[in-house]
Amino acid sequence: MLTRTIGAAVQGIDAIKVEIEVTVDWGSGFMVIGLPDTAVKESAERVRCAMQQAGYHFPGKRVMINMSPADIKKEGSAYDLPLAVGILASDEVINAERLDRYMLMGELSLDGSLRPIKGALPMAILARQLKLDGFILPRDNALEAAVVNNLDILAVDNLSQVVDFLNGDIQLEPTVVDTRAEFAKAQGVFPFDFAEVRGQENVKRAFEVACAGGHNILLVGSPGSGKSMMAKRLPSIMPPLTLSEALETTKIHSVAGKLPRGTTLMTMRPFRSPHHTISPVALVGGGSYPMPGEISLAHNGLLFLDEFAEYPKSVLEVLRQPLEDRIISISRAKYSTEYPASFMLVASMNPCPCGYYGHPKKKCVCNEYQRAHYMSKISGPLLDRIDLQIEVQPVDFDQMSSKAPGEPSAAIRQRVIAARMIQERRFKDEPGIYCNAQMTPSLLHKYAEPNAAGLEKLRDAMERMNMSARAYDRILKVARTIADLEGTADVLDHHIMEAIAYRNLDRPTYLGSA
Repeated sequence: MLTRTIGAAVQGIDAIKVEIEVTVDWGSGFMVIGLPDTAVKESAERVRCAMQQAGYHFPGKRVMINMSPADIKKEGSAYDLPLAVGILASDEVINAERLDRYMLMGELSLDGSLRPIKGALPMAILARQLKLDGFILPRDNALEAAVVNNLDILAVDNLSQVVDFLNGDIQLEPTVVDTRAEFAKAQGVFPFDFAEVRGQENVKRAFEVACAGGHNILLVGSPGSGKSMMAKRLPSIMPPLTLSEALETTKIHSVAGKLPRGTTLMTMRPFRSPHHTISPVALVGGGSYPMPGEISLAHNGLLFLDEFAEYPKSVLEVLRQPLEDRIISISRAKYSTEYPASFMLVASMNPCPCGYYGHPKKKCVCNEYQRAHYMSKISGPLLDRIDLQIEVQPVDFDQMSSKAPGEPSAAIRQRVIAARMIQERRFKDEPGIYCNAQMTPSLLHKYAEPNAAGLEKLRDAMERMNMSARAYDRILKVARTIADLEGTADVLDHHIMEAIAYRNLDRPTYLGSA
């Protein structure tokens, strides 16, 4: 008897339909065709043991399974459940009438229980697009998939429950999540606050500008000056995720298997901080089994690279294209896929190998060549893509010991949100543009042209610092954000001057220059 069950395969961050055809006929053997990987081929023994432990007899006949479309690689153990159900239906243990109305995915344990899978959210979205009645999946993935409305998410614990449900012996209650209520409830809860930061007002201001416009930022300062501490507080002043951003971000983390159990929807912007020993593939994604990398896991959030100059140059240079295009294309001999990569880069580094060049009290032991070589690890094209380059000086004792709290994150965040709302209205007719950092040259001419005095100051700075055309665009974008924070329609000369002041590494006399 031939039966069909419906599953899904993940490509990029989206799912595609996989139809699993099963026949049980006279003979012996177990064969899976349709480009399965090793984990799928090994499912025979998992399915056999799970069925026996659940009280079902594995057919002593020839089992043939075809996974269609045959030119798409089927990876992982999540196909155990549809394979087992297909075998039982072909052996007439399950009534096959309802199989075409449900998607089934789940990994089977040897005792017949179900383990969680990756990519449940994009699979649920596909099931709704296919107009299926529901999606049967492990209980640990139910809240994640229940974000999708107009689809019954049926959580099960073991194979027996699936069999009984399909035979009509039991009813399963759909998992229901009030997405908007859950989303609203979790907003504004952060472990760190800028109220805990003493001093560093210029850095806080730079962070405010960066978050308000989505600009990349680099902090350069000696050890202990507070670079990492302040960077970890950045999520507390970022504007909240929109519902569509939260859905897209959750999809990426679901596909990568990074979504904590019991999570419905990611409500905080991601903050990814990979170690400097990371490989280029781990950063951009890909691999034998394509997975999103750190820059995609930071999509709609922050990618923090501490000890920036300690990263291998081959790793840093792969950032250039996604910083510009906000998407990463992975092309290999056997596959090609795209992952979104619209993130805000936050980096920090020391000014020299010993870390104390320019320190007001500690002496640097590096020579001029060592300092120049250290700074040269960050290439000019990469620096050009970083809008704000800030010098961080150590905090003095009086500021450290002050009992007066700093300005709280909530107050800074309100100004950031107000600036982002201005940008949202400005770019409402521009698809794919949500903040000033994403402006194209034509939008720059339309919205960020400075007044005459500002243009003259910008001309002087460009000639004096010998800055590139890309730096020119970045200065205008930052100036536009400063004007938005001020609530000013036009970009004025003092906005331009503040934006230029944030290009510390472009100065010929910069402390790290040779």
